[in-house]
Amino acid sequence: MKRALLAALALVPAAVPGPAGAAPPIVAWTYTVQPGDTLAAVAARMGLSTTALARANGIDPEARLMPGTVLKRPDPADIPVQDKHPVRRPPAAARAVPVLRIAPVPRTLPEPTHAAEPGTPKLMWPTSGAVVTRFSARVHGLPANGIDLAAFSGMTVRAAAAGQIVFAGTEPERFGQLIVIDHGNGWATAYAYLGKVSVKQGASVRAGEPIARIGASGEVKKPTLHFELRHDNVPHDPVAALPIRL
Repeated sequence: MKRALLAALALVPAAVPGPAGAAPPIVAWTYTVQPGDTLAAVAARMGLSTTALARANGIDPEARLMPGTVLKRPDPADIPVQDKHPVRRPPAAARAVPVLRIAPVPRTLPEPTHAAEPGTPKLMWPTSGAVVTRFSARVHGLPANGIDLAAFSGMTVRAAAAGQIVFAGTEPERFGQLIVIDHGNGWATAYAYLGKVSVKQGASVRAGEPIARIGASGEVKKPTLHFELRHDNVPHDPVAALPIRL
């Protein structure tokens, strides 16, 4: 998958949603312009500056967007530091936020040998199942933003770490039913292609708490969990922060 959870993402929220009714974050690698969209508003939902989004698409930052235009997200490595927005968190009062079975066992991919960067939260596996798409693997010609886990429909998906639900709903571009959890200090995880979502935006969750069930929403055709780890909306390999599975 191209680096997406739930902005937030591609799978971490590109922009933390505000009060009920606010436009959801855009986590997909591309976005189709809708009537009424402005470049600044789309950039904010992607967690980018207007300049960075305009540069990536070769358009004038002041240009009027035409409905149907497809905007692509710039590669994080191509975004100058000053063009990256920090993850914004609304005040606590304004933030409105599921028995495991053995998953299918397709070809197992080796665990990475690199270490997580300092400050990375310690994560737990959100569900059982083999990793079938590794971080940065080429999928449809683009590097993946996170990892994909093969699973059975209805299996429990759990919060990889404690935090607050900043998005729980439908991401229409690619990821279907999506949850994004803010873990503080700019870190967030995203859970996509879900079936039934059992948490609400604004809710606080504990590490390991059930949040959803495996499904096949969005672009996938069989039960799969897409899982991302982001810091200030930049994708990181979640496997480096997860315990080694024997």
